[in-house]
Amino acid sequence: MASIYEEIGGRDAIGAAVDEFYRRVLDDAALAPYFESTDMVRLKAQQGAFIAAAVGGPQRYEGPNMKAAHDGLAITDEAFDKVVKHLADTLTDLGVTAPTVEAIGGKLLPLRTAIVTT
Repeated sequence: MASIYEEIGGRDAIGAAVDEFYRRVLDDAALAPYFESTDMVRLKAQQGAFIAAAVGGPQRYEGPNMKAAHDGLAITDEAFDKVVKHLADTLTDLGVTAPTVEAIGGKLLPLRTAIVTT
């Protein structure tokens, strides 16, 4: 049985998804301010490694833990939900099947308590 990582196309597909995902996030007026002083090259690399590891890829996520990475950013439940929706929409538009999008979302939703700070 293939992992989700293999099913969606591996490293190249994760990279394409991360690029498109952040294009959408940065185009969202409600979310863009969270990223004003962010090194996007570094963030995209960390996000790609995080997603790859979360979906069964060979990469290890070695970035900061989710609470430390988001502490002090005043992230709301609404902002978290928008980010998850942008990711789901990105994956869907890239041809990822609905069950796989749901499985990926299922791995990310438990992070709400570490990321939402207000």
